[in-house]
Amino acid sequence: MIHFTLQTPSIPTLEETQAIVQEVHEDLQQLKPNAILETIRSWTPGLLSLSYRVLYAAVIIIIGNRIAFYLRRFLKRTFDHMNMDLSLSKFLISLANAITYAIVIFMALEKIGIPSTSIIALLGSATLAIGLSLQESLGNFAGGILILVMRPFGIHDYIVSEGVEGQVLNIGLVYTTLLTVDNRRITIPNGTLSNAVITNVTAQEKRRIDLTIGISYSSDLKQAKSILERIYREDPQIIQDEPITVYVSELAESSVIIGSRGWAATEDYWSARWRIIEKTKLEFDAAGIEIPYNQMDVNIIQKKEGPLNN
Repeated sequence: MIHFTLQTPSIPTLEETQAIVQEVHEDLQQLKPNAILETIRSWTPGLLSLSYRVLYAAVIIIIGNRIAFYLRRFLKRTFDHMNMDLSLSKFLISLANAITYAIVIFMALEKIGIPSTSIIALLGSATLAIGLSLQESLGNFAGGILILVMRPFGIHDYIVSEGVEGQVLNIGLVYTTLLTVDNRRITIPNGTLSNAVITNVTAQEKRRIDLTIGISYSSDLKQAKSILERIYREDPQIIQDEPITVYVSELAESSVIIGSRGWAATEDYWSARWRIIEKTKLEFDAAGIEIPYNQMDVNIIQKKEGPLNN
């Protein structure tokens, strides 16, 4: 048989109660106002020092904010006076603003008591991680900065590069957008564009038209040269103050190659070129000047029958 014993809590005696009251009284005696004041007094230098450091950091931030404001205004006026590209000026102002605030925050954190080595290590790690993850984009970004600074071309220029050509619509920090003659938009990474050979067709106010055309050896060479020169002289888009040259370029196998040169305004280049080519063909046909084309002459020799062929 199992027996259970139920124990009830004992009621403390009078002597035990008095001992507990005495112990509590002694603990309360230790919490005297003087002890509290001593504790507060020991904390005061540290609190005051921290308050001064926080106040100093706040003053640094306020002054840095004003410096950044005046720096932005100064740079904007300077870049406007220099007629700098809008995208480049905005980027440089933003970059200067970011550097200014970074220096201000660095100084403020150092005054609060955060070690500068910790800040530098943190920034270095973050920069390395971002650089590795955005390596290609950063390359395009650097290419955009080079294009905006070196200015090999501008908005509305017509450029040719790596088999792609068109009018420049926009130069961004990462991509450049072209509009082709058949109204297509082409976006080129600036990293690729900055490392490629670029031909700026519209960089100059005028362009030289160079044409070559072959005539047969039986045609009148002097007449052909005279017709070509007259076509250049009569064309309204050819600059007459610039030299016009018609010359024999080459004596080829089946034709005499005549070269011609004249100057036109950049915006008139293609229309003048196409008109001169068409008019040359019509004038040569009217004058009976033959423009040969590739052909093969076959001569058939018939043998005469005689006593020896029997």
